[in-house]
Amino acid sequence: MTSGRRGYLDWLRGLAVLIMIGAHVLDSWTRYADRDAAIFGYAMMVAGFGAPLFLFLAGLSVALSAGAKLRRGRPAREAARAVARRGVEIFALAFLFRLQSVVVSWGSWASMLKVDILNIMGPCIVAAALLWGALRTTAARLAAFVLVAAAIGFATPPVRGLEALAALPDPLEAYIRPLPALTAFPLFPWAGFVFAGAAVGVILEKRRSPPSERQANLQFAATGALLAAGAYAASFQPSPYANSNFWTSAPSFFFLRLGILVAAVPLAFAWRNGRTRWSPVEQIGRTSLFIYWIHIELIYGLMVRPLHKALSLGEAAAGVVLFTALMVAVSVLKERLWDSRRVLMRTGGGRPEAQTL
Repeated sequence: MTSGRRGYLDWLRGLAVLIMIGAHVLDSWTRYADRDAAIFGYAMMVAGFGAPLFLFLAGLSVALSAGAKLRRGRPAREAARAVARRGVEIFALAFLFRLQSVVVSWGSWASMLKVDILNIMGPCIVAAALLWGALRTTAARLAAFVLVAAAIGFATPPVRGLEALAALPDPLEAYIRPLPALTAFPLFPWAGFVFAGAAVGVILEKRRSPPSERQANLQFAATGALLAAGAYAASFQPSPYANSNFWTSAPSFFFLRLGILVAAVPLAFAWRNGRTRWSPVEQIGRTSLFIYWIHIELIYGLMVRPLHKALSLGEAAAGVVLFTALMVAVSVLKERLWDSRRVLMRTGGGRPEAQTL
């Protein structure tokens, strides 16, 4: 039986961190004159997979974490509530993160209301965990997560076009559909990636022996490839929606990205599973939330203001490499100092409540 963390999922999460760092450094530091280059456009296209990969893996972790707690003897609803509390914590962190930006970089207080990835990830983790706890069988959980993800993908164009949403206060409307300066990641369609990831997690959680886990990943490879190919083909057909944009709201784009994400799991499994050699990508994947927390100020904040929109594309690319190396070093330091302290607290070297820090 497999035990402990699945290293290939940490590696995949680390890949999302690399995409995120590359996207933010290039966006913040590349001068306007170089942004018309084809390679910059391709880089931004790849960058578009960072956020959905984070959300997909967050959903996957919901099912793995809840299932692990259930196996340790906790009732299903109690296990679900424990995972849901993590979602509440992440939602709270979204506002603390914005407060940090206001204080450290003299940002606008209005930015506290901006809907960013943590604002969506937190509530979606809560919803996915509670849905997991409300159902009792693997088949029911899998079906529910698949149906919710598909419903969100297909409902995005009509929901975004609902005139009734305009009556909502802007900070609430921004959670449902894009509003200028307020929304980076509305629930439609971004929430769909969390529930799709939870569906994959439900399957993986039951495949704990090496042969069954390998078989599951083969199934993911076939499913992801078929989903991506079908969505790509559908993108060339006339849209059944009156208002739909391929790059933002079209279901075909949602399912195309989703198919690629599902197929990425077996690719990571094939590349990393069973290897004991240290991997910098896996390293930053284990500390992804911490890296997300600190990297924004170091890329967009006041302390690097002279670099903003000031570098050539080549110089910004070199900045991506150097900044990534810095984040790997910080991740190692964090694990060695902070995480080792938490282990010490657990084993009696300090106050038990320190484990929650």
